[in-house]
Amino acid sequence: QVQLVESGGGLVQPGGSLTLSCKASGPISIFYVMGWYRQAPGKQREVVAGISRSGSTTYADFVKGRFTISRDNANNTIYLRMNTLKPEDTALYFCNAYNDPDLYWGQGTPVTVSS
Repeated sequence: QVQLVESGGGLVQPGGSLTLSCKASGPISIFYVMGWYRQAPGKQREVVAGISRSGSTTYADFVKGRFTISRDNANNTIYLRMNTLKPEDTALYFCNAYNDPDLYWGQGTPVTVSS
């Protein structure tokens, strides 16, 4: 069983930046893909970004050009650098890790964008 722990969330003003971290309890190189999702109050969870074992990345249209996902295999951690944050980015951000048939989720870290 792999544990994922997110950190780095908080309160930030519109236009500001945050970097989220997701640290795994074991090697992340085993996972086919890892990703970030978010869930705003009253809304469904949605995908934000993903990164494959090979390092290729994908992004939701609403974060393209603003967010960057990256991975550090040596530290068993993935990151989400979020720039030019908007109030609509306010949500609980989760990371996950997938390697068929296993799918793991963290508990989430809250991000609030408000002046």
